[in-house]
Amino acid sequence: MKKYQRLAEKMTEQIALGVWQPGDKLPSLREQVVNSGMSFMTVSHAYQLLESQGRIVARPQSGYYVAPRPVATTRPVAAQVMPDNAVDINTYIFEVLQASRNAAVLPFASAFPDPKLFPLPQLNRSLAQVSKTATAMSVIENLPPGNDELRHAIARRYALQGMTISPDEIVITAGALEALNLSLQAVTEPGDWVIIENPCFYGALQALERLKLKALSVATDVKEGIDLDALVQALQTYPVKACWLMTNSQNPLGFTLTPEKKARLIAILSEYNVTLIEDDVYSELYFGREKPLPAKAWDKSDMTLHCSSFSKCLVPGFRIGWVAAGKHAKRIQHLQLMSTLSTSSPMQMALVDYLATKRYDAHLRRLRRQLAERKQLAWQSLLRSLPPEVHIHHSDSGYFLWLELPAGMDAGKLSSNALEHHISIAPGKMFSTTDSWASFFRFNTAWGWGEREDKAVETLGRLIRQLM
Repeated sequence: MKKYQRLAEKMTEQIALGVWQPGDKLPSLREQVVNSGMSFMTVSHAYQLLESQGRIVARPQSGYYVAPRPVATTRPVAAQVMPDNAVDINTYIFEVLQASRNAAVLPFASAFPDPKLFPLPQLNRSLAQVSKTATAMSVIENLPPGNDELRHAIARRYALQGMTISPDEIVITAGALEALNLSLQAVTEPGDWVIIENPCFYGALQALERLKLKALSVATDVKEGIDLDALVQALQTYPVKACWLMTNSQNPLGFTLTPEKKARLIAILSEYNVTLIEDDVYSELYFGREKPLPAKAWDKSDMTLHCSSFSKCLVPGFRIGWVAAGKHAKRIQHLQLMSTLSTSSPMQMALVDYLATKRYDAHLRRLRRQLAERKQLAWQSLLRSLPPEVHIHHSDSGYFLWLELPAGMDAGKLSSNALEHHISIAPGKMFSTTDSWASFFRFNTAWGWGEREDKAVETLGRLIRQLM
């Protein structure tokens, strides 16, 4: 056995014995060199081996931590494919979101990161700058498909990942949600079947309800993602027109599909000639060294509409998103002209001005580090304060945790009780057309963490014990 393997085995034993607990920060590489007497290269190889085994996780600019204990995935007892002829959930989602709008409420139910993490002064300066130079022609120049310089900037970011996307394929939209809705509208007619994950982002459910589409909810695992065998079953059984999925940092579960699974997903959808609408708004919020590719990177048949935005990683208030629509670009432009007309001209121009400063990537590195640190703090606080019967499903990307209450408990009831204490959570019923996920809830970790947040988590723990 080589030296690095012996060190990895020793640390594995220490973790198993509880010397290092889940969430504990491990000695740095340099500290371990001093402690073990081994070379830096040997220690580095040992840590890389432990990371590949899932025993430890690397946090950008922070170090190595003991990984969460594996939690047995609790999949609701239900069919792997669940048809729903008429989606009817918007009222419930509206009520939950409205109830948590109060500024005094801790926004653990929010879908957005803390706005204090964004470079708002610089963005405001860019907005002021373009306001001085805007002309009457600016509105016309920024009509669909959108600002030419912005579309070229987005195309260059695709190129950095090895993807060739023409600026002519890109349509600028009012946030990713408009991109997703227009994409869905472009490839379906009322009454068509659309595949979604179970659970899935509630915006997909609202879009299906609004467009009078039928939902096929396919079983989705908290670690592995969508069940591709169940997907094939759905495609063989129903005349599916489109598939709306999140492949990176899925909301609400948090997983990122492996490259192998993304490739198989594209192969399956291509075989059945089904369009993929890829919701990729969290792709910049990865933890680790490399940005994960979208599933579109494996698509050679122009069957994927890739949707993303700057809302979750730079500035939600600007509402700037886009869709790399390929052959559907013209159709989406026509639909946009008939609905919102165009995306805000000043916001597009301000974003172009900001991106020209070359500060965006530095901001993203800082943002990823801060989100990783806050997620760690929130996770540790939840571990301390919640009953041990509550399972915390942890993912190494984004800023959501997916919490599982004991079987039979209602996260909707917990949500109502928590709001009385000015605490909001997102109950699992928001993310499914059935009650399959009634005992789960999503928890946003992106907000600043301090004494108030710790006390709120203690209150959540007390409320859960009362319901138990």
